Amino acid sequence: MQQFNVDFLRDKQISVGENQTMLAASLEAGIPHYHSCGGKAQCSTCRIMIVEGMEHLSLYTDKETALRQKIPFPKNVRLACQCYVTGNGVKVHRIIRDEIDISMYIKEDTLTDLEYTGEEKELALFFLDIRNFTGFINTYLPFDVIHIMRRLFNLFRKVIEQNNGRIIETEGDGFYAVFGFETTPQQAVENATHAGFQLFSEIAIFNETYLYKHFLHNFKVGIGLHTGNVIIGNIGIGVNNNLTVMGAPVNIAARLQAATKEYNNSFIISGKAYNLLSAKPPGSAATAKLRGIKDSIDIYLIGEPYDKI
Repeated sequence: MQQFNVDFLRDKQISVGENQTMLAASLEAGIPHYHSCGGKAQCSTCRIMIVEGMEHLSLYTDKETALRQKIPFPKNVRLACQCYVTGNGVKVHRIIRDEIDISMYIKEDTLTDLEYTGEEKELALFFLDIRNFTGFINTYLPFDVIHIMRRLFNLFRKVIEQNNGRIIETEGDGFYAVFGFETTPQQAVENATHAGFQLFSEIAIFNETYLYKHFLHNFKVGIGLHTGNVIIGNIGIGVNNNLTVMGAPVNIAARLQAATKEYNNSFIISGKAYNLLSAKPPGSAATAKLRGIKDSIDIYLIGEPYDKI
């Protein structure tokens, strides 16, 4: 019987026979591979993530196909009990390693490939903060504050989603969104920039037709935009099982938003992001030393001074 080498990352390299499932081979090699149903494709605890060598694996069996219709795994996640090896060079991760892992991964059936496995991707990173919200909080009742926050964040979400973005996190009177899950980096920056200018228009309308009319108040916002490679994944924390996006470019985007106060400009975009725009909005260039960021970066001020908003 022909044998193939498979590298179980963080475990060991094993030999798998051509008529042997990955699960059977890993158990034979002494790897404590979870298989709650006994390898009958009636659970998903033996799942593995394929890091390399997907072309050297068998097609889905009828049993795996049936289970995948119930639980939509990403393409690079297979059931070890139904998976055979047809060549060398396969590298895999065991996903379920203990009881805590089981509790985390049994309920992630609706996650996308990016959320499930964790990947690196270049995205446009968009931070927004409401500039003069503290005065509003100090003036109005808690009900009024929460009511206006709901109105605002419904507006924010509508605009971000209309431009193919996704809000990742809200904090106090601001939020953080990303663009580019399904687009090129250039299109991601185009969408994010358009979302920023659309938000300025929508907030101006909201101020004029609702907020000032009923509360004698106007809101101004600051936006920071950058692009870069970040790590995307779902860590399963929080009621909404939120997606997490991490990396140095996220910090830069946050600092750009904070710098809108220093530069008295409502929209600051990094030079890297600005250079991706096909139709570049007018703005003044500068070199900024951002707090907590080692190297200076080129920026463009494409918004308005706050006294003109």
